[in-house]
Amino acid sequence: MTATIIDGKAIAEQVIEKVKHRVTKLQQQGITPGLTVVLVGEDAASQTYVGSKERTSKRLGMNSTVIQKPSSISEQELLEIIQELNAAPDVHGILVQLPLPKHIDENKVLQSIDPQKDVDGFHPLNVGKLLLDQQGFIPCTPFGIIQLLDYAGISIEGKHAVIVGRSNIVGKPMGQLLLNRHATVTYTHSRTPNLKDFTTQADILIVATGQPSMITGEHIKPGAAVIDVGIHRDSDGRLSGDVAFDSAKDVAGAITPVPGGVGPMTIAMLMENTCLSAERQAE
Repeated sequence: MTATIIDGKAIAEQVIEKVKHRVTKLQQQGITPGLTVVLVGEDAASQTYVGSKERTSKRLGMNSTVIQKPSSISEQELLEIIQELNAAPDVHGILVQLPLPKHIDENKVLQSIDPQKDVDGFHPLNVGKLLLDQQGFIPCTPFGIIQLLDYAGISIEGKHAVIVGRSNIVGKPMGQLLLNRHATVTYTHSRTPNLKDFTTQADILIVATGQPSMITGEHIKPGAAVIDVGIHRDSDGRLSGDVAFDSAKDVAGAITPVPGGVGPMTIAMLMENTCLSAERQAE
């Protein structure tokens, strides 16, 4: 058996086209969705991500701004920038690119963002709304994974979903989203003993560990849907994920590739959230 490839790039294009139509409708009302990304320091990966977000938002006709500051910026200076953006009526989405320098309290910064402009979905108020299945902003990567499953025709209700990873950005919100869609959810992580005992029970296996090729074919239930959130670059410059793709594709029923799986969806859902923020303001 060879797994069906879940083409995140193609699905992201479908999402983006729908967002583009919504942006056009807003512009007809005199509103142009505005996204501002705050980038601190010169981390190469962060700069790449921010560049991709900026290009996509401009392509959709949104106002896109990147505020880049040196890693020496003080926490107070950064908080003042965020307060200015909170007050700006033409800014609908604020995103502070992580990670931040060690002298800045990441939680304090994220909590300073207006929850109604928190298009990353990391503010405690939006996290709480996700827990209660109320309307808020959903973190972009988990949101994108749900869309991947839906577009690929993979049923969630009644399925056993196993998550490998427990980060605040992916693992924890991912489990809650699946629970809200009536899946049975098991959380596992790098310190889970006998990890394979859990992963081989999964109808839907979502891997977000940050460890290259940690999950192989022997960890996967035959026919399961496997979503690989990781992205790594080896010494030859080749990209790979947290799942050993060649091993896994012979067991899984469906699988996301790296690159071209979850990554494009994360950016697409950021556009979705920014557009949604502007629509809520218009209402």
